[in-house]
Amino acid sequence: MTASPLTNPDVLPCRSIKEIAYSPVLIVAPHPDDETLGCGGAIALLRSLNCDVRVLVISNGTLSHPNSLKYPAPLLQALRESETLEALTKLGVNPDNVTFCGLQDGSISTQYISAIASCSAYLREIAPQIIFLPWRYDPHPDHRATSKLIYTALGNLNLSPRIIEYPIWDWDPRQRGNLTESEKVTSWRLDIAAVVELKKQAIACYRSQITNLIDDDPEGFCLTPEMLLNFARPWEVYLEVE
Repeated sequence: MTASPLTNPDVLPCRSIKEIAYSPVLIVAPHPDDETLGCGGAIALLRSLNCDVRVLVISNGTLSHPNSLKYPAPLLQALRESETLEALTKLGVNPDNVTFCGLQDGSISTQYISAIASCSAYLREIAPQIIFLPWRYDPHPDHRATSKLIYTALGNLNLSPRIIEYPIWDWDPRQRGNLTESEKVTSWRLDIAAVVELKKQAIACYRSQITNLIDDDPEGFCLTPEMLLNFARPWEVYLEVE
């Protein structure tokens, strides 16, 4: 095992968006907000270059506040989808280019087989040249299942897009895993200084996840200020497995 590149990300080489400015681009998010947290800067920069950016959100996010009476699952799903569209509009993505699969979060791994056909059809239709996926070894099982879903769907198609993976929960040192020595992983930073303030504005759209908007569920999820700092840097970290 080797140490995660997130242990000391400041030493990773920095790259320009022009190196990955292809079109169309697909951003795949396990939950509504992962796309903005992990790739918000890349999305904004790609759109500034007029790249065709599509976003596929796999789960409905309704387990973030499972006990809320104010926001039962249907209302919470609608809220989280509206937050996603608001955030992505700030980043320059047309709402028509955002697709919600609506799988139940917390158990994507048990549903992904049934979603392979629809994801394959979606991928075949847009034929992305680059796909941004959650890091395949992310500590969250939904993130790992999302990665597996897209890789499995791609296996049914004659497509060979470049796969770029983004970390989310590996930013938490308590959850972070090491890299396996059997895989060659290239890690790098994308310079997003020009759009980092815009990314912060987009993250702020996720009020259900970063504020006490939903205040009637003591077990409800909320991203901590410490965790959010990892996504407010003037660069984003990406990994590519050869």
